Amino acid sequence: MHNRAFLSVSKTYCMFKSGVTRTEKQEKKVADLDAFRAEVREWLEANCPASMREPVRGFEDIYMGGRKPEVRHPDQPLWCQRMAQRGWTVPHWPAEYGGAGLDRDRVKVLRQEMDRINARSPLESFGISMLGPALLEFGSEAQKREHLPPIARGEIRWCQGYSEPNAGSDLASLQTRAEDCGDHYRINGQKIWTSYADKADWIFCLVRTDSSGSKHEGISFILFDMASEGVSTRPIRLISGASPFCETFFDNVRAWKKDLVGEPGKGWSIAKYLLTHEREMISAFGTAPRQSLGDAALAHFGRDAQGRLASPVLRTEIARYQLDSLAFSATMERVGDEVKAGQGLGAASSIFKYYGTELNKRRHELNLAVDGESALGWSGEIYDGGVVCRDWLRSKGNSIEGGTSEIQLNIIAKRVLGLPD
Repeated sequence: MHNRAFLSVSKTYCMFKSGVTRTEKQEKKVADLDAFRAEVREWLEANCPASMREPVRGFEDIYMGGRKPEVRHPDQPLWCQRMAQRGWTVPHWPAEYGGAGLDRDRVKVLRQEMDRINARSPLESFGISMLGPALLEFGSEAQKREHLPPIARGEIRWCQGYSEPNAGSDLASLQTRAEDCGDHYRINGQKIWTSYADKADWIFCLVRTDSSGSKHEGISFILFDMASEGVSTRPIRLISGASPFCETFFDNVRAWKKDLVGEPGKGWSIAKYLLTHEREMISAFGTAPRQSLGDAALAHFGRDAQGRLASPVLRTEIARYQLDSLAFSATMERVGDEVKAGQGLGAASSIFKYYGTELNKRRHELNLAVDGESALGWSGEIYDGGVVCRDWLRSKGNSIEGGTSEIQLNIIAKRVLGLPD
């Protein structure tokens, strides 16, 4: 009791000394956020098309922009354009680079209000999730102003030139070479598993500009147009039936030195930084989707006498997944706040990537269980084009792309847990 009274007096004294009570500061912050929320809510209600409030139906239903965008619904470009005009495709980016310059609290409000009306993300791209953060950290001012605004507007679609046939998990062994030709480099080599290379406009690519040192030295990070002479792609067909990955070939491709990010031969640091954002992006697949598994299961199995999902086994598995997913989302948000405070993400990206991958695979397994025999349909309108089965098969690749699960566990063991080799 005495301790409580002492703390109360101390708190009052500190408030008096500062001249402004903490409660008043909090109230002002809440009032500002409430005003922003009202503005966002009004704008979304007036500007988000009804068709963009429907759930995304698989990977191919995501709008990725580009010079020749794949449009599944005529409202997708309109929705992207409206959001881009507000800077809300990348709300956390500075306004001068196409964003809105919002702080983390306002970004959360925007996401919450979008979730409230089930609004789709207006734009998803590797430019936003991977290249953008790398350019903001390492790019020159000219590079930021040239490349970031078109990314934010969805005008240019990017792909990632990292893995090679003999340089996957051991990425630093890459052999694609860039020969110095004065004002440009001449690039020769091959990349593999290049996601959507056949649809991308530009590529951010790791090349070897110097072979005299260790394998981690002499790697450079460069940008160039996929329409350049000498670039060719060949799609790779997956077990899901889709071909999102490609083999990519470079035959005397010209890449200008102005598009070299950072210093020549110092690209490995940029590559590692970008990989943390790629793994964070993949880990997000594990968070709970807007369409509840429980609602879908109720539609198939109905309710028992207590009003619960009639299948007790499935009810338990769905509840376990949803709790794990919510806990994972909360952890990602907490670490995001720590990153904002300057603590850095580091090896935590490997934890997120591994666990998010496992959650995503569990979700697709549950989708199969919910749909039963109909989930095995491969094509046709009655099976919705086989989206449940195809997405389940596609989810298997999550444990390979962006760094295999085995590699992530090794990183966690060494860099997080400090275990010996």
